[in-house]
Amino acid sequence: MEAARDRLVPDVVADGLRVLFCGINPGLMSAATGHHFARPGNRFWPVLHLSGFTPRLLKPAEQHELLSYGLGITNVVARATARADELSAEEYVEGGRLLAEKVARLRPGWLAVVGVTAYRAAFADRTAKVGPQERTIGGTRIWVLPNPSGLNAHWTPATMAEEFRRLREAAGAPG
Repeated sequence: MEAARDRLVPDVVADGLRVLFCGINPGLMSAATGHHFARPGNRFWPVLHLSGFTPRLLKPAEQHELLSYGLGITNVVARATARADELSAEEYVEGGRLLAEKVARLRPGWLAVVGVTAYRAAFADRTAKVGPQERTIGGTRIWVLPNPSGLNAHWTPATMAEEFRRLREAAGAPG
C-alpha cells in the first residue's frame, strides 16, 4: 500500500452532471486500485445505493457507471494519503481553489462535498454544517454530506442515506 502514497486517482466527471461528489482525498487503497472510495468499510457506495442515487449497489471498480446516472466523483485534494489528517491546511486551501475552477468548468447542478471538516478547510467556512450551503460556484449549488469513512461512526448508514436522499431529491435525481 505504501507504494500508492501520493498517486492520483482520475476523476469520474463530465460536463453538466446532476451531482459531482467530492471526497477529501484518495486513501491508499483507492490510489492502489484507481477507484474512488475503494477501502473496504467505506460506506460511500452502500449509502449511495440506499439513498436511491443508484438502482443497485455499485462496486468501486464500476465507478464509471455513475456517469450514466448524471453523477461524478472528484476530490478536494488529489494526493493519496493513509489518513486525511496527513494533509496540510495549505493543501486544503489550494484544493478548494482548484475544485472551484473545476466546478466552474464542468457546471454540475450540485457539488456534494463528503466531509464537513474538509469543506470548512477548503472554503474557509468554519461554521458550515451538513446540508445545503449558502455559497455557490457560478450556478452550482453546494451540499455538504457526512464523511462515509468507517471512522465517522456517529453517522450510521441509515442516517447518512437520509442526508444523501435529501440531496438526491433537491437535485431532482430519479430514485
